[in-house]
Amino acid sequence: MLERVRHMLIKEFIQVFRDPRMRTVIFLIPCVQVLVIGYAVSTDVKHIRTAVCDLDNSQESRDVTARFVRSGYFDVVLAASDERAVRNALDRNDVTAVLQFHHGFAEDLQAGRTAKLQVLIDGTDSNTASIAMSYAVKIATAYSQNILVERAERALGPAGRVGTVSLRARAWFNENLESRNFFVPGVLVIVVALSTLLLTSMAVVREKEIGTMEQILVTPITPAEFILGKTVPFAVIGLIDVALVTLLGAFWFEVPIRGSLWLLLLGTGLFLMTTLGGGLLISTFSQTQQQAMMTTFFAFFPAMLLSGFAFPIANMPEPVQWLTIVNPLRYFLVIVRALFLKGVGLDVLWPQMLPLLILGTALLWSAVRRFHKTL
Repeated sequence: MLERVRHMLIKEFIQVFRDPRMRTVIFLIPCVQVLVIGYAVSTDVKHIRTAVCDLDNSQESRDVTARFVRSGYFDVVLAASDERAVRNALDRNDVTAVLQFHHGFAEDLQAGRTAKLQVLIDGTDSNTASIAMSYAVKIATAYSQNILVERAERALGPAGRVGTVSLRARAWFNENLESRNFFVPGVLVIVVALSTLLLTSMAVVREKEIGTMEQILVTPITPAEFILGKTVPFAVIGLIDVALVTLLGAFWFEVPIRGSLWLLLLGTGLFLMTTLGGGLLISTFSQTQQQAMMTTFFAFFPAMLLSGFAFPIANMPEPVQWLTIVNPLRYFLVIVRALFLKGVGLDVLWPQMLPLLILGTALLWSAVRRFHKTL
């Protein structure tokens, strides 16, 4: 048995690495994808292009504008003269936010009345709009509180000082709340899943297309040995890709790795069982490499969207949440992010690894059952 599997492994490695373009696709493309996606995928909202329509033109309105600029979240790029200019700027996507001060803003403040500041937000991107709105509310609230404290002290002297609450929040695990630390480990999962799933989905089909399946069928090799010979080379490639992407994330993007690398290796092995098994299962159903590729993409993108990579599973409808139970990406994402950012151990991650083991075993078993030594 070992001799037959050894010859299958040698054949597969030669088949994969004899084409220089394939070597580039296997090892260079995942690194390029991590670099591109690592910089492109971010939920951090900074330097919001802002217009100011100051119809009051007072010291108070300029103070509020200065607070928005000093926060680092708003960049004033346009001074609008009237409401028509504001609408044009929003329609043309020249700005994302508008600060609009109406006549009497300073007069209302000085008279002790509520002064109205209007903030217009381009709601095309709901995530950016909600974050920008929360920034604006915090800045306006802080300005209002400062005015109240100053008036109380001027009117009543030291006795007029009022107590305040100082909130000191600390983010656990991701101290600076950098979205890159959250997304880069997720990109590792997506890149490795896509590359191994795509390679294995065309493994059996390639034998059919180039006409070597008949030669394999007349050998004493069993279906289990054939599947083993097909999966081990791609498992090695997947582990190498994980190592490359992990090094890139740690040293290029400076994402911390607080957990055990051996535990990461164990989780990767279980995850590769699911992707390799799923790819081989697709390969046994497909008749051409094109068909296998299209089936792979058809299966991969829903799995990615339902994995929790970008959208929390808890926010999905309940029937969809039940559907994610059979999605291996869901479990491996939790494992990778927990090992990178939290540094937890097997006592915490075993509920994620056990489903991977079950799904991987079921998929590989199905692939072996599907493959028959008959034309």
